[in-house]
Amino acid sequence: MSLLPILRFPDPRLRKVAARVDKIDDGIRRLARDMAETMYEAPGIGLAATQVDVHARVIVVDASETRDQLLTLINPEILQQDGLQVCEEGCLSVPGVYDKVERAEHVVVRYQDLDGAEQTVDATGLLAVCLQHEIDHLQGRVFVEHLSQLKQLRIRNKLAKQARITA
Repeated sequence: MSLLPILRFPDPRLRKVAARVDKIDDGIRRLARDMAETMYEAPGIGLAATQVDVHARVIVVDASETRDQLLTLINPEILQQDGLQVCEEGCLSVPGVYDKVERAEHVVVRYQDLDGAEQTVDATGLLAVCLQHEIDHLQGRVFVEHLSQLKQLRIRNKLAKQARITA
């Protein structure tokens, strides 16, 4: 397994829409393992393949306090969503930035597991937020796009300044 480089907002590759995975093979399984290792190391609670510049519909999440409930979702699709919650979100692709985002409180997501079997997950709270956040990445959206234009501009400026300082 190896750590993968995470793209940073506003990298245009984060806007690419991920393609459906037609065949779950050793390459996809290796990608999922590497993504999980990268997510845990970062540390984060979710990571989409788009964030590591692989444009396939694969996400890994672990919103558990014990960090031992890894879910790998291939071709995830939200079947149902209801309720409303506002949660402070952050993102491995937007380091150091946190803001409140409005999401569904409850979601039902259909996906394929690493063996290709169809599964569903019924999620509320933090797991529901995480799933919606990562599925957004697969659709070429970053959480800051849920914020006002002014906040987005401030975030871009902050990240550009950070990049200049570290360069």
